[in-house]
Parts: sequence; C-alpha cells; structure tokens
Amino acid sequence: MCVDKGMVTGHTQAIDSAPVKANASMDSLELKVPEEQLDEHLRKVRYMSTPDRIRKAKQNKATISQQTITASDRELKELKSRNKKWSEDQDERPGSKNHNAKYTSNKTHYSPTDPDARISVKPGKARKLNCQSQLAVDTAHHVITHIGAEFADLKDNQCLQGVVKKLKPRLQSHGLIWQNVLADTAYSSGENYAFLERENINSYIPPHGTYKGGPEGFTYHKEGDYWQCPEGKRVVFRKVQIERKNFNRKRIYLTKPRDCMDCPIKVACLGKSKERRITITHYREEYQRAISRVNSKKGRYMKGKRQSTVEPVFGTLTQFLGMRKVNTIGIQQANKVMLMAAVAYNLKKYLRFTTKTVQSMAKSATAFCSLLFEPIRLEIRPNTVAMFFDNKYQPLKIS
Repeated sequence: MCVDKGMVTGHTQAIDSAPVKANASMDSLELKVPEEQLDEHLRKVRYMSTPDRIRKAKQNKATISQQTITASDRELKELKSRNKKWSEDQDERPGSKNHNAKYTSNKTHYSPTDPDARISVKPGKARKLNCQSQLAVDTAHHVITHIGAEFADLKDNQCLQGVVKKLKPRLQSHGLIWQNVLADTAYSSGENYAFLERENINSYIPPHGTYKGGPEGFTYHKEGDYWQCPEGKRVVFRKVQIERKNFNRKRIYLTKPRDCMDCPIKVACLGKSKERRITITHYREEYQRAISRVNSKKGRYMKGKRQSTVEPVFGTLTQFLGMRKVNTIGIQQANKVMLMAAVAYNLKKYLRFTTKTVQSMAKSATAFCSLLFEPIRLEIRPNTVAMFFDNKYQPLKIS
C-alpha cells in the first residue's frame, strides 16, 4: 500500500538495531555444564541455597544443547579472569553494592524461562536478557521496509547480510532497485563490504576503529603485492590465514631474515623477532573504497540522512508502539511482536500521507481566467505570441 501511494523509493535504505527487553529475569539464570555432568547437575539444582538461586523457573524450556556448555577452555579461562576483575573493580556499576554478584555470560549461563533470550548490555546500563531488533527504513518518507528479531549476542555485522538477502528481493518484487545502504560503524567488516559490492549496493558504513590501513611508515605496492619498509626492503605476501575465534581472513606478509639482519632500525621495528611480519585484512581494497565513499561530500550527507531517518523510527516503536519489552517467549514470537509494531507504524504513516501535486502553467492560466466574467484578449508586441480565449476560456489557435 505504501509503495502504491508513492511513499517508498527503494534506492536508499537505512539500517540499525536496538536491544528489546525479553520476557525473562536475570534471577532465573542457570549455569551451563559439560554434557557428561548434565544429569548430576540437574539433581543438585533442587538443593541449591536461596542466595545462589533467588528465583526458580516453573518449567525448563531449554533444550539439552542449550543447557550444555559449548565454550572452549581458553574462553572459559578468559571469563574466569574477567569475573575476578569485575568483582574487584565494579565501582559505581549496577549491582556494585552486592558483593555476591557474579559476571554472567552467554557462554556459561542460560535462561530456562526463555532460552532464546541472551545477556547483553549497553554502556551505562545494567546487564539484561534481551533480544535484538534489526530494522531497515526507506529514507524517502521513513517507511519501515524490514524488521526482524535476532539473538542479542550476535553482532550487527553478523546480521547485515541476512537483512540484505531478505530485503532486496522484497524491493525487487515491487519494481524498486536498491542502490545505497546507510548504517553505523557496528555493521562494518570486510566481508560485508565485499558482499555489498557483489550485490551492486553502495555502502555508506564507516569502518570500525580497529581497522588500520597498514603499518606506519610502510608503503604498499599493488603490482607486486608487497609492502616496502622505510629502509627499502620488501615485505612480501606469504599466505592467507583464517582466525579461529571469528573466522576473519587475514593476509600475512613477511620479510627474509637476512634482509633485516643489519638494519639500523631493527630493534624498534622487529623487537625480539628475526623478521618483519605484517598481518592485514584480506579485504583491504574494499575498506579503502568504503572509506572514500564515507569521506566524500555525498557520504557526509548520507550520515546526516541516516541519523535523521532510522533513529527516530526506533524511538517511536519503543515509546509508543509497545516495543520497549517483548511479552512473549521465544525468538519467533518476538519476531511477530516486532512485525505487528512495524505494521502499525506504517499504517499511521500511510493514513497521514498526502500527495502534493504541482499545477502546470496551463492549469494556472485557466484557473486565473475562470475568475473573470467576460472573455479576455491578450495582445502583445509584434513577433510575440498572442493568446485568445473563447467563452469556455480555452486557448485557441493564434491568428
């Protein structure tokens, strides 16, 4: 209906996300345990003391896989050290007066009430069980073109490709071509930049703060695919490495040990290693093209367009259309709640929208002449046009 009324252009979409409070309490969290210890753990749960377990769920709706811990030993050690540091240095944080408070994580805890709810936190706010709302808004008249519920522990850059794969066919089914996407830094990644280029969509997404174009003082040569150090030595490409933690693709560049043996800046450049190593993202060219778009005049305009488009829509949904908290259980039911809120928002926009039509010169002249009681004759100087009107105030041929 909004497309038929001319409210959606489709060429520019602004994407953003926001956490939505889930229908579950942090007091009902339970610890995940290894699979071989699950039965024993469930037997001990009945005899836990009140301080350890403030609220108990009437029914455990989590599956066996959701109750089983899947984190690696390295991740568990990191959580243990973080828990210790958090308990010692939690000054002025929510719950700092509670000395028995513990650092909870999705890797070690789950909610038996709503297993799809995930622990997440925003700066300056307490940790809560949330689900995540992914939203796309058309920049022409702020019509919502996509909304969906995702797990709150997913990063925004992990959800972007799923939103594009759902939204692009929807726009194409209405004869609309998607050209530009606007999003904040959280959606930035080399994989997303490359994916959007394959989809022929121009991205106006600023790179994240951890991205570095290359080591300082080194010059990249595209023809030979190598870096040149300040002393003129080459750091050549060796291999592509995939990180285990987040599966990021990295390009590894190395020098030869003999090239750095007598280098005057060896200590400052290498440290204790014997050769210079440069690790950089596999999507460096995609990053450079995205940065040039963001820093252009159009990119600065698109930034203001995004801030004035998608963020007010989220405010309306949370404050007036019941998306501050989801009162259902499960990710599928949460998706229905968000969908109905978006439908209500679009219907309100649809009912208030009025088409502005501009009158042509001929219509303006006819309306002006209709105010007169008698036909008029306009005589202009020679070599100019003279217009005559009959009793019906219609233009006649020039005599």
